[in-house]
Amino acid sequence: MWDVPQALAISDEQQRTLEAWIAAHNTPQKVVFRSRIVLMAAEGKANRRIAQELHTGRPTVILWRQRFAEGGPTALTEDAPGRGRKPRISSEKVKQIVEATLHTKPKAATRWSVRSMAQAQAISPATVQRIWDAHGLEPHRTRSFKLSRDKQFVEKLTDVVGLYLNPPDKAVVLCVDEKSQIQALNRTQPGLPMKKGRCGTLTHDYKRQGTTTLFAALNRLEGTVIGECKARHRHQEFLQFLRRLDREFSPPVGPSSDRGKLRHA
Repeated sequence: MWDVPQALAISDEQQRTLEAWIAAHNTPQKVVFRSRIVLMAAEGKANRRIAQELHTGRPTVILWRQRFAEGGPTALTEDAPGRGRKPRISSEKVKQIVEATLHTKPKAATRWSVRSMAQAQAISPATVQRIWDAHGLEPHRTRSFKLSRDKQFVEKLTDVVGLYLNPPDKAVVLCVDEKSQIQALNRTQPGLPMKKGRCGTLTHDYKRQGTTTLFAALNRLEGTVIGECKARHRHQEFLQFLRRLDREFSPPVGPSSDRGKLRHA
């Protein structure tokens, strides 16, 4: 009924990017779905067959083939303007609610509740709860939760979350952190292995072998972790780990490579 289109042109780098998105556990399902369409189209499969295998419509397959041909992998992560439900609360109103939660207190009370904030901002309690959940705000947890008093908290949070959700093209996004004072423990006696009729054994007490510090970096795109342990916890060790990351992700050949070195704040 329809002519079989030519195989979709795709470079090796683009194919590796789409395969990494599909394999990663934190990739949105809509991006995984669109990536599968593009990879199957690159194999030369007909639009009708792709639609049948992915349980979708032929117009959807044609749409994302065109989007990829025009914008590459980045186009698969973006929705057309005007799609989806229109927000009822403006970004300025959301910022106002977050700042009021962080930097003000209600009258005759020690903290804001959902209902008191809703009454003060003239919105519904459900809307306040959604905004608090989206920004990780829990003012009622005074013992285990500390509210940031940074005046630019909302702007910084938006930039960091936006970097993880929509990283720049050809960029390496790493989440770097460290955990200090990890106890290196060992049992007082070696454990006995499993054998027929008896399970493995180990002593109930242990001896301390000192402490160690773990430095780790999560590659957001591939979902891999690079980590190492250091005997001490100082800025020198942290800088050594950053230099290792710089070597790990440095350009493979010359300055003409698209992947630049890491920049440290």
